[in-house]
Amino acid sequence: MTTGLIPGGQPPDPRPTGALPQQRREPVGHAAQHVENRSRSSVITARAAASFEPVGRSVASARSFVRDTLQGWGFADIVDDAVVLTSELVTNAVVHAGTSADVLCLRSDEGARIEVADRYPEREIPLQATAINMGSPDREGGRGLQLCAALAGRWGVEYTPTHKTVWFQLDLPARVVGTRAAGPALPSELLPLADSRVRVAVIQIDRTGHITAWNEDAEELFGYPAEQVTGKPLTDLAAWPHTPGTSTGIAEALRLSRWEGSYGIRAATGRVIPVYASHLRVRDTGGEPSTVCLLVRDHERAVLQTPLRVPASDTSTGSEGQSADPFEVFIGSPAPDDLDGLLQRTVERARDMLDGDSAFLLLATDDETELEVRASTGLPSARQRFARVPVEAGPGRYGSARMPAVHDDLTAVPGAVPLLNGTGMRSVVTVPLKVEGRLTGSLGVAAEAPARYSNEEALRLQFAADRIALAVESARLGELERLRRGSLSFLVEASDLLAGTLDRDQTLALMAQMTVPTLATWCAVYTIADQASEPYLSYVLHEDEELIDGIKSLLSKVPPPDPVPTPGARVWTTPGEVAHQAALRSSMRSLGLSGTTTRQVTPGIGPTLATASAVGGETVVLPLVARNRVIGMLTLGKPTDEHFRQEILELAEDLSRRAALALDNARLYSERTAISQSLQRSLLPPELPLIDGVEVEVIYRAAGEGNEVGGDFYDVFPIRDGAYGFAIGDVCGTGPNAAAVTGLARHALRLLAREGLSGPAVLERLNSAILDEGARSRFLTLLYGEMRPQEDGSAELKMVCAGHPLPLRLRQDGSVEPAAEPQPLLGVIEDLELYEQTITLDPGDVLLCVTDGVTERREGARMLGDDGLADVLTTCTGLTAGAVAARIMRAVERFASDAPSDDMAILAMRVPGLHKD
Repeated sequence: MTTGLIPGGQPPDPRPTGALPQQRREPVGHAAQHVENRSRSSVITARAAASFEPVGRSVASARSFVRDTLQGWGFADIVDDAVVLTSELVTNAVVHAGTSADVLCLRSDEGARIEVADRYPEREIPLQATAINMGSPDREGGRGLQLCAALAGRWGVEYTPTHKTVWFQLDLPARVVGTRAAGPALPSELLPLADSRVRVAVIQIDRTGHITAWNEDAEELFGYPAEQVTGKPLTDLAAWPHTPGTSTGIAEALRLSRWEGSYGIRAATGRVIPVYASHLRVRDTGGEPSTVCLLVRDHERAVLQTPLRVPASDTSTGSEGQSADPFEVFIGSPAPDDLDGLLQRTVERARDMLDGDSAFLLLATDDETELEVRASTGLPSARQRFARVPVEAGPGRYGSARMPAVHDDLTAVPGAVPLLNGTGMRSVVTVPLKVEGRLTGSLGVAAEAPARYSNEEALRLQFAADRIALAVESARLGELERLRRGSLSFLVEASDLLAGTLDRDQTLALMAQMTVPTLATWCAVYTIADQASEPYLSYVLHEDEELIDGIKSLLSKVPPPDPVPTPGARVWTTPGEVAHQAALRSSMRSLGLSGTTTRQVTPGIGPTLATASAVGGETVVLPLVARNRVIGMLTLGKPTDEHFRQEILELAEDLSRRAALALDNARLYSERTAISQSLQRSLLPPELPLIDGVEVEVIYRAAGEGNEVGGDFYDVFPIRDGAYGFAIGDVCGTGPNAAAVTGLARHALRLLAREGLSGPAVLERLNSAILDEGARSRFLTLLYGEMRPQEDGSAELKMVCAGHPLPLRLRQDGSVEPAAEPQPLLGVIEDLELYEQTITLDPGDVLLCVTDGVTERREGARMLGDDGLADVLTTCTGLTAGAVAARIMRAVERFASDAPSDDMAILAMRVPGLHKD
């Protein structure tokens, strides 16, 4: 719904000419006499119109439009009935009839007339003379006209060829509850009537809210003798009106320095007597505060009521007799379309309106427990921006943030308005911003001179605050929605990044980089190794890289924050204080000055002025809690005199929870990886022995990230003088379970071979040991042999190939042939009959032993196989054992693009022959 001014005095057609709905407000004065032709007997003093599209959300918009309009006119007593009737009639138009609805509000001295027009004139209506039947309470439509007949003083229906208009008139009650009014000087005959004797009840309330004095007029008005009510709380007698927009109770009003308004007192007869009251807070000679309450019958309120100035924007017209919208009169046209611009324009206009020296505007946080500085003029805004003050704490202004308040001299109540401490301001007037009775902010104007403002200025400022409260709240909610959407996107991205790594150092870096500069200007991450360890400064980041070293130096020399597990951000003042002192000492030293102040600074810190400025703002600490343990702290900082927004701190808290879990996962992964690697290294054989006359080379690749040992294994070891054992095997499966059998096999081979047993006897005993493992046993293929270098340069090998890929022998002429015959694998049957085969490697010959991870290397449907391995080996004539193993491994890796899925081991032995001098 959009708004705009109507320039003329003739009533405009409320129906829109285009697609966009239009809202119009126009005080018209005597220019609206034409309404007599439409059966209106009173003079129309203001009008507001709006059009709503045929969509369901228009019903809520129409209710808000009528509520805001009538409350702005001071018609709070008829708001509820008007909203109910408008809601029903607009629902009939936009939901049931499916047409747009035009709503016109007309103000008169008697009350308000509201018209709802739609573009469906054929719809039937009930006869006014018939009995009213409200129908089923579950019925969706058809109740609007019946409600008009039940609630409105007058109502009717008018037709045109294209429109049907339903109107209703709501008259103001004879007694206006909870409002204050003022009028010009009147002739005697027009003065308000009163009883022959006006009785003014004088009641005194002590600081706890109990009655201490009750005069004769109070006894006459309410029927209670003084001894019956003395010592009782006034709240036991007061009936506070439930007027829309009123959220302050009598107990709160009694704590204010002064207050005027309406409420009810329950008389001794049980009847509630409407009264108009004036409260004044005083103190006796002993310094004890109390409240003096003057009360008269509500219709005699003129006796106590303070004369008020009618806001100029409610009656003023332009030079051409045209009326102006109060919001645009105050803010100006066009109004800023962003929240910060709107707030800044508001404080500037408020300061100018009351001729103040400064002004400020605070917005309530979501829980309404604190007010956050969002705009100011005439004050050090950079120092105050986003500073927060509690709503209900403290004895002064912020203890009554929900009510207008005037301070004549702030020096008499130090700290009453924390925002103005140290600014030189003496007097201040503050008013709340409310939307539907809910506190959304506070607007204040201050002056350097005392006693500058009175209740009259407070009411003028309150009128302005009421005009802009809805626009400010709408802009604030829009900003909050954008911020929350951005926050969700930020947290999703942060979670993805943190989940993508298990490296501790990278997690720390990501945590800091996501924080700066999105949430803070600089940050520091402290980590805690265990419960007995002190916090350790692990990472520091600033949006200006040149300042990182300075901040790191400063933080490393001050005590770290306490690791408190309580969730939420807490302020840490130490960095700012130490930086300020050290910078002050540096400045004085550069000027050749010295003093006692500089001696108090911890020696050795000495940051530059740039470093002091970088950490001189608000610094907060958020605990990093994972698995019910504090594992670190995330410290966020702002530069000099800046504060964090509440929304930013909430977002940082969400990030800290995710970051803490990611950091702890990285820690656990690092610890388990270190343990796993240590255990795996214990399964690998030590360095290969140097064998005279034989070159030996091994290449080993375990499948799986972080694995150093899998199901494949190898070993070369001395057995006795001149004899060496060698083995290469493959345990069924991969990973830790297979590695456990690997360790068993390798150590058993060494032990049994050194007992002097033959190759078949060694493998038969190993087979029994594997079977003894029971459920943990696994199949094992194994090539085991004994090698003995000969004096003629050859080498004699005795081998047993138990289910393992056959070893290949490469001769000097390039021919390749198997060097053993296949026999049963181990770990399957108990009684094995194995035999030993003997071959001789001549000088230049190579024996290649591999596991099936090499021969079964696949690329789609293709497999390297034994033939492919033999083809590669034929190209290795003349190469050393190391070169042969490396060429085989390169060929295997190039055969397929995917990472290997199985463990691989390559054992190459070559006899180079005798060396001649």
